Amino acid sequence: MSAIFGIVGFQHFYLGRYIEGTIDFGLFILAIYLYVNGELLLGFAVFAIDSIHTFIVTIMLLTGSFKDGSGKLVCYPGQKITIGET
Repeated sequence: MSAIFGIVGFQHFYLGRYIEGTIDFGLFILAIYLYVNGELLLGFAVFAIDSIHTFIVTIMLLTGSFKDGSGKLVCYPGQKITIGET
């Protein structure tokens, strides 16, 4: 879900991380607003920041190192998570 709708921030709302979801959604709306009003370079910069954040969150989700709103690690079915391994 993060790889498809991550720019909008849906994964944060789904996982109970409402503040991050609101920030992600706000960045998306700001980028669209800037594009529509002719501020292409600034709109692209906001979109790039949101895209980089989404990429990082997606990698964290795939590696099992992302926590939901309750502080529990999120993993895909069958993924084994080792905590504190050095």
